[in-house]
Amino acid sequence: MATKHRTKQSDREREELLEKIKTDFEERLARLAADPAQWVEFIEQAAAFGARYSLGNQLLLMMQAAEREITPQYFLPFGNKDGTSGWKMHGRKVRKGEESFKIWAPIRRRPTEEQAAQWEAEGRKVRREPSGRPAVQVVGFRLSATFELSQTDGKPFEIPTARRTLRVRVSAAGMPQLLDGDDPTGAFDDLVKMIKDAGYGFELAAPGSRHLGAANGVTVGGTIRLVRVRDDVSAAQQVKTTVHELAHILCGHLDDTPAGANLHRGRRETEAESVAHIVCAVLGLDTAAYSDAYVLGWADGDMTLVKQCAETVLRVAKAILTQLSPDADATADPDVADGPEMTDDRADVSGHTVLNGVLA
Repeated sequence: MATKHRTKQSDREREELLEKIKTDFEERLARLAADPAQWVEFIEQAAAFGARYSLGNQLLLMMQAAEREITPQYFLPFGNKDGTSGWKMHGRKVRKGEESFKIWAPIRRRPTEEQAAQWEAEGRKVRREPSGRPAVQVVGFRLSATFELSQTDGKPFEIPTARRTLRVRVSAAGMPQLLDGDDPTGAFDDLVKMIKDAGYGFELAAPGSRHLGAANGVTVGGTIRLVRVRDDVSAAQQVKTTVHELAHILCGHLDDTPAGANLHRGRRETEAESVAHIVCAVLGLDTAAYSDAYVLGWADGDMTLVKQCAETVLRVAKAILTQLSPDADATADPDVADGPEMTDDRADVSGHTVLNGVLA
């Protein structure tokens, strides 16, 4: 009887937690949709977390941190018995009695052929191996435990970031002391390479030149596929503008498909500028000039649109930061670094133009 009572209580507590998570997610999303200042605050928090988490986990961690009245720095799971993952891998232990933070972790397994056929009949995408056999894939999500740095003791731990890794690279190269306005990150060449890898050319060009005009940067799609950035601005500004234009490409804003072609200009610029803000903040560039002029007026309070925008921003910012510094995310447990986007089914621009395929 006692066991059955505890089971019922545990089930009730779990349902209450899930309802609380869902309610908080929706409330935070509503605030993001209604208030540009809330959006800027969200982007700042995403930068603080290094864009390591998806939207569902980002907001879930923010909720728990607010409840505990702490400013979190870095999260990892406890670690396995072998000490090859989580905090154990870094010679740190979670203090006894510490309450874990919860995040969504994917459940991966190989569905049966019957399950796969049912999913496909329902319109769900099923990954398959070349042989046609259903591949191991995410089949659901569960709440998983993770712990914040302040909850651990042990060996000194330096938070891995793209900013630190790139500065080490710059220092190792023997570069001279950089002056104000120069690029302190060493990331410019890597960003240009990402643009070229995406199939676009890149040029530093004089203001007023073709396509660029008076803008700081421009991305031209179609058959031209070219990014131009002003050559007369500081190196730091060139980095920020280059990230902005790279974000346009990776967000799919230049795609010929309806997903790229039909996006509202305000959403395109909000996504690109938000990605640039996160990446630059992580790299240590002063982005105080980040404009709340991207006021989400295009969304008109639509939570679904803002959710889609937030998901895109986090996905692209993480992709850029991971390419800039793969080691910065190496300590993240792949099972918890990304979580599901919250749904009802959780059980198992100022000065820019968008015209004729041109994004500035």
